[in-house]
Formats: sequence, C-alpha cells, structure tokens
Amino acid sequence: MLPPSGSTSTQGPPLSPSTTSKPPELPDELVQAGWAKCWSRRENRPYYFNRFTNQSLWEVPVLGQHDVISDPLGLNAAPAEGGDSNLGNGGQRKRQSSEEQGAGPNSFKRAKVNLSLLVEPTTPISPSTPGGKPWSAAPEEKQTPATPTTPSPAPVPYRPAVVYWDLDIQTNAVIRERRPANHLPPHPEIELQRAQLVTKLRQHYHELCHQREGIDPPRESFNRWLLERKVIDKGHDPLLPSDCDPVISPSMFREVMNDIPIRLSRIKYKEEARKLLFKYAEAAKKMIDSRNASPESRKVVKWNAEDTMSWLRRDHSASKEDYMDRLEHLRQQCGPHVAAVAKDSVEGICSKIYQLSAEYSRRLRQTHLSLLQDPPTEACASPPQSRLVYCYPVRLTLPSPPLPRVELHFENDMACLRFRGEMVKVNRGHFSKLELLYRYSCIDDPRFEKFLSRVWCLLKRYQVMFGSGANEGTGLQGALPVPVFEALNRQFGVSFECFASPLNCYFKQFCSAFPDIDGFFGSRGPFLSFGPVSGSFEANPPFCEELMDAMVTHFEDLLDHSTEPLSFIVFVPEWRDPVTPALTRMEGSRFLRHQMSVPAYEHEYRSGSQHICKREDMYYRAVHGTAVLFLQNEAGFAKWGPTPERLAELTAAYRPSSSRSSSLSSPGPAHVAPADRDSWVGLPLWPHPSPFGLLFHVPLFDLYLSCLFRLSLTSTCSTSVTS
Repeated sequence: MLPPSGSTSTQGPPLSPSTTSKPPELPDELVQAGWAKCWSRRENRPYYFNRFTNQSLWEVPVLGQHDVISDPLGLNAAPAEGGDSNLGNGGQRKRQSSEEQGAGPNSFKRAKVNLSLLVEPTTPISPSTPGGKPWSAAPEEKQTPATPTTPSPAPVPYRPAVVYWDLDIQTNAVIRERRPANHLPPHPEIELQRAQLVTKLRQHYHELCHQREGIDPPRESFNRWLLERKVIDKGHDPLLPSDCDPVISPSMFREVMNDIPIRLSRIKYKEEARKLLFKYAEAAKKMIDSRNASPESRKVVKWNAEDTMSWLRRDHSASKEDYMDRLEHLRQQCGPHVAAVAKDSVEGICSKIYQLSAEYSRRLRQTHLSLLQDPPTEACASPPQSRLVYCYPVRLTLPSPPLPRVELHFENDMACLRFRGEMVKVNRGHFSKLELLYRYSCIDDPRFEKFLSRVWCLLKRYQVMFGSGANEGTGLQGALPVPVFEALNRQFGVSFECFASPLNCYFKQFCSAFPDIDGFFGSRGPFLSFGPVSGSFEANPPFCEELMDAMVTHFEDLLDHSTEPLSFIVFVPEWRDPVTPALTRMEGSRFLRHQMSVPAYEHEYRSGSQHICKREDMYYRAVHGTAVLFLQNEAGFAKWGPTPERLAELTAAYRPSSSRSSSLSSPGPAHVAPADRDSWVGLPLWPHPSPFGLLFHVPLFDLYLSCLFRLSLTSTCSTSVTS
C-alpha cells in the first residue's frame, strides 16, 4: 500500500503496531508447529518449548512429533524405525523439568502422557500461524510420497468441509495510533452473572407489557432496544445501557405503541380478517373505558367501535379486502386517541427497564472490580500519538486476572464449552476459526491458557444478546455470501467489515459491538468510535434506525476529513414504503458515486446463526431487494471507482449457487413481498429480522406517535429547567 500523501514529510508509511522481533532460530516448519528456542537458567543451556502442547525438549524437535492432545495414545503415529526404547518423542530426550511445569487451567494439555511409550507422532491440533494458508486444499491434493529421509506430512486433525472466511487477506485500513481501551477484561464469573441479569431484565419487560398493556412484548424489541441504547450510551457495561439521554427509548416506545390495543398479525384468509377487526374494535373500546381519556376521545373511539361491531353483525358477505379496508379506517380513527391514553403507561415501561438496566450495570461493575488484581486508577490520559499505522485489534489497559477453568468436549461436529453448568456450543469449523483469530490477534496469552475461558465469554455474550426464542437475534449476525466478499476484495480492495463479529466475519479485521471480548479475536472496536484515514470498507449494519443514522453521519465525517483513498460500500434493504431516513441521506450524499439494486429472491445471505446451524441452513434467499451504495471521496473514487466491469462481477457474485437453491429459505417471521402487500393490514406494524439486522416499518399514525414523543421530551425538559 502506498504511504498516505497527506502525512508530513517526516512521517513514513503506515507501521505495524507490534514491535519487530529478531528472526527465529528454528526452521519455519517448527515455528509454525509452535516450537520456540528458550534458555534454561538452571541448566545454563538452551531448550525447546512447544506453546501448543507445553512440551519441553533439550534437543531440536523433529517434524511429525507426537501430539498429546489429538492422539494421546499414539494410535495415528507411524511406528518408530529404531532407537533407544528409553527415549521418548522418536528418540529425543525429554527435558526433565517440564514435568514440574503446570499448564494453565484452560491450556490444551489435558493429562500427563508417558511419552516414552509413544512412537513417532503427528502435528499439533493448533491452527497454523500467520503466513500459512489453512485449509487451502484437500488433504489428498498436496500429499507427497514419503521417502526414507523425509518424514511424511502429518494429517490435519480437523478440517472444515466448507470455509466461510479468508483470514489471510491483509488490511489496507490505516488509522492514527490510539491508546489502549479502558474496558475491564472479560471474566466467566462476570459473564455468567451478566447473562442472568439480562435474562431477568427480559422477564421484567415481558411482565410490564402484560400487566400494564395486556400484550406480549413485540418480537425482538428488547434486542433492538439494546442496539438503540448503545448508540448513545456512555456507561461502562458492554451490553447493559446505564448512561443514556433521553432515558425513554424512542425504539421501545414506538414498538410497544404499535401493538396497542392489540398486535395486528399477517392476514391470509377472510375469517382471520373478520376476527381481527372484531378484536381491534373490542380492545379499543375496552381500553378507552379503563383509562383516563378525554370526553372527546371516549366519544370518537366508542362510536367507531360500536359502528364497526354493528357492521360486522349485519354484513356477512363482505370480502377479505372489505374487512381490511374497514380495519385500516378504524385504526386511523381510533389510533391517535388510543395512543394518547397509553402514552404515560408506555413511557413508564421504557423508564423502568432503563432504570433496572442501570442498576444491574452498577452491580456488575462492582463485582467485576473486586475480581481484578489491579483495580483501575484514575490517571491523566496521555494525548494519542499522531503517527499512521495499519489498523490493529483493540488492546486493553488492564491485565487480565487468572481465569477459572472451562471444560471442553466435542459432540459430533459441535464444540461444547461448560462453565459452572452453563454450556455454550459452536461448530468445530467456527471453533477452529476462533483459534486462528486468537492466534492472529491476542498478545497476552501465547500459550492459549485463557483461550477457552475467553471463547466461553464470547459465545455467552452473543447468546445473551440474541435472546432465547426460536431464530431470535439471528438477523443481527447475517452476512454477505462468500462470493460477494471475494468480488469486493478482488475488484474494490475491500479488506475490512464495519459491522461484524468473530463468529460471522470474513476478514480477520472488522469492527464489532463488544471490544472488551471481541478484541482478543481481531475486533477493532465499535465502528462509531473507529476513525480510519484510508482504506476500503464493507458496511452491512444491523438495521436499527438510530444506529443507521449515526452510521451515515460517521461516514460523512470520515470522508469529509480525509484526503487519502477512502471507500465505503454499504448494503441495506431497499424498502421504499416508507423509505428509511438513512437510505434517503445516503442517496442525497455528495460522496455517493454509484447505487445499484439487487432484486428480491435473486440473491442470498448467510444465516446469523451460522456458528451453530446445520450446513443446509447456512444460506437463505432475501425476500426483499438490496440497495448497494458506494460512498467514496475523490481519492477513493479514483482508486476503487465502481466501473461497469467491476459492477458486473459484483452482480454475478450475488447470483445464488444452483447447488443451494433447493434448501434456501428465510428464517424467522416472513417478510413482506411486493405481491403480498395487500395481504397485510395497512403497513407492517413491527420490525422484522433481516440479514441486515432489523427492519422498521411505521404505520400511518406513527407520525402522530413521533410528534407525541417529541412533545413529551420537550415538556419534560422545560419542566426540569423551570424547577
């Protein structure tokens, strides 16, 4: 990559944040297998240590040495050709003091093995080091016949059938060097307590909706509340919001109001439309009678409800369209009055959930600080350095304390990690991916002693954020197909994902929601706090209105302040009725270079539960169109401009694979296809999961709700100022 031209004359090209080390004293093959040359102070001579198996040898190790993890009994080892029977490891003498060394509680060493009984062994199960391309070809493709002088290549212990990532692609994202983050290091005890508190908070939300409004919480509205709150939250907890202004969430307020007085579901048949119309009229009348409503509101709602019931009793020949039209008319007449009487109650729900979240966050932080050996102290923050470097994972200021043991076992194709009876699962392919990401990114755990604990924390965090419902939260983690990523990298130089996680990322450099735990697996932190100077980026955000709006503002700011090549390729659902504010802003941006549309049902996405789902459920068709927008500054447009040839390859990469066409389906609730628009009552009344995240579609009277919410905030602020 060329050095940024905007830097000063004394500043060279971007540097790597890690310091350079002296060249290794061992062959590359041994270094990749985990061996390193060390010095024994007791014996005053060198020895060799394997950081994957915790083996120590006085003599130079031999390739193909036995792996005590994957084959503790030596069943896969080749028979030894000879040598002293008292010497283990294929005739090499084991370093005696290694028996006295205790591996960490989460290291991969499971039990002591008498290596003198083992014959010539295989390679460690650990992933390959940077530089070697893992799983690039089938085992039989690159086998070379063994010769008496050359040991046969060791088989790979586990090889994913299909790889959905390419971690060898280097980044072209350049940033200004930044200070380590002040997040508290993750701990399984704290993560377990956080999971329990978030589950308790979900239950409180469910109970409040039932007690106060007589409805179930809108599907995934709690997940969207977490997303919307974290956009403005200044608190310390990575998941629970605790310092937000305003306290009342616009997202939660809007969604609960949409389901009052009843939730309007998708209508397929005439009888369903008739029943739904009757229930809405009955619920609106009951609600207006039981609340402190104005005489005018009571009059309007009662008259319309009674007129609707009278019409239902006398007209039995109406069609489904007649019932839908009548229901839409009833909603327009009664909706504003019902919303007015429910406003205070719904605001109380939003406020109560936020206050509980803040209390839980405070409690978690106190417990977390008590576990740290060196609690954080208030210190003057040094100004960040201005030198340019290639982006690097988040580093934490505080050292990680000793972590408790996490058990690992495998069930068929799943890796199961257990801590205090709480089990999380991930398929073995993604478990191997996490090993690779940890190898690339983690700098404080070279022996992988904390690896299992951190993987458990990572999986538990995302499991809690998703929720426990069927297919719940999977829209938060949907991803583009692998061919699209390949085309983006090949044609537009994309090497970075703005919204991803260690579980669904394609590149090893990405931004994610939880820097405290994701940083050990390659995360560069939340995108809204990430400030690249140059580079080519892909953005496929969770579709939360507040997050999307903040994302567009961040794009505009970055593009406006950089003279180096900077490019963002954004993927959002192409909803036009109504159009989303973020899409409108991007279409009117002065940095928009091109916009293309991918039709509905003609492209696919990877499931958000790809780390635990079956292979046949990995992809599903998108039932809505996708808008692809190219936001670039002048230098970025000159370098990665959307030419017709590049766009043609990107479009071709989007075509679904014929081998997967028979098993593609959309998870979760059905989306609204253009042909089915008339099968819905008005517009969709609650957000729907999508491969981009979360889709909001606002009913007609939501304009009234928005004005009502803003007026409430204005009156609250004026009251506080007066007091």
